[in-house]
Amino acid sequence: MRDVNVGRKYLAEYQSIIFKDLLADIRRLAEPLQGKRVLHVNATSFGGGVAEILYTLLPLMNDVGLEAEWQVMTADSEFFNVTKSFHNGLQGAPVELPPEVRELYEDVNRRNAVQLSRHYDFVVVHDPQPCALRSWVADDGLGATRWLWRCHIDTSTPDRALYDYLLPFIRRYDRAIYTMAGYAPEGLDVPLEVVPPAIDPLAPKNMTLVPDDAHYIVRQFGIDVDRPLLLQVSRFDPWKDPLGVVDAYRQVKAHYPDVQLALIGSMASDDPEGWDYLERLHAYVGGDPDVFVLSNLDNIGSVEVNAFQSHAAVVLQKSTREGFGLTVSEGLWKARPVVAGGVGGIPLQIQDGVTGYLVDSSAACAGRCLEILERPEPAQAMARRGKEYVREHFLTPRLLRDYLRIFNDMLAEGE
Repeated sequence: MRDVNVGRKYLAEYQSIIFKDLLADIRRLAEPLQGKRVLHVNATSFGGGVAEILYTLLPLMNDVGLEAEWQVMTADSEFFNVTKSFHNGLQGAPVELPPEVRELYEDVNRRNAVQLSRHYDFVVVHDPQPCALRSWVADDGLGATRWLWRCHIDTSTPDRALYDYLLPFIRRYDRAIYTMAGYAPEGLDVPLEVVPPAIDPLAPKNMTLVPDDAHYIVRQFGIDVDRPLLLQVSRFDPWKDPLGVVDAYRQVKAHYPDVQLALIGSMASDDPEGWDYLERLHAYVGGDPDVFVLSNLDNIGSVEVNAFQSHAAVVLQKSTREGFGLTVSEGLWKARPVVAGGVGGIPLQIQDGVTGYLVDSSAACAGRCLEILERPEPAQAMARRGKEYVREHFLTPRLLRDYLRIFNDMLAEGE
């Protein structure tokens, strides 16, 4: 297990952004939790939404008086190939579970579990990679540790054999947290909490950029800032449907020859499949000079993503399965028109036709993009409503409050 340095953030810095009632709730809920030790465990410290969430959530937990830490499990590429198949299987793809796969998964979790030698009041384990940790951690005799499993994946229609394999591990936890109640399986037998994710409005990825600065950054990557840009930011993954985004772009381009497309992804250490899909995407794009496939390998970081999202004429997230889709809230927070797949947690963020558009095909996606390009004023009004909806529901202080409430409830149950 490897410790992650999360730096510092202060709740007071958010008071001009969030509602006063939320700030008061956080301070009230934090009071009984002073000095409580919290550990978050996941598979990677970079790439993907979980890492982004933890880099903000943990410093805020520390600021309000808890002692929060983050550790990343250690494993080789063979393990992450297995757990990527688990991720896909939980979203509905068929998965094979021969004895050697189970042995590898359990052995890596067992070896990481023995490294958890300190006492914590709460341990939050994220997603399937470290799910089995709890089964190999004995009570330390220093007081009850409350264990929580946080699933960020749309598991509404999983591969049943895989879920049957994981359920005994999940049932060792004291709480299970899902983005939506419909993601929880039948027979969970663990108290369920429903907690959507959130974005940090003060992180470099979401802080306010003036248009000139956004244009300057975007221009460095060959984009013509005087021509409309369609943008999708997500992992290079079949569930995010980047090939379908290319199809939608081609349909839009037939009407708007000047339109450009940028597909931006982050290559993560726990997603070996992403490298193969990136090659497939490049081949599908062909030699189109108006399509830009970019990643952290091209020096795209948080500020660059912010600039692209702040500049784009349309922000896309054409997922076919999606646990939540933080990039939807990111685009809405920047008051950009957002068109996204009506799947998973995306409809939590978008009220169709009110705060953005939900679509179910490349043709529908292209149609909504054309509508936005042809009628920019109504689209901007919709985007401003989307920003306010995110302010109310999907900023990190709300997520902090939800965790504090759960921790308090669990302590009260143990009294």
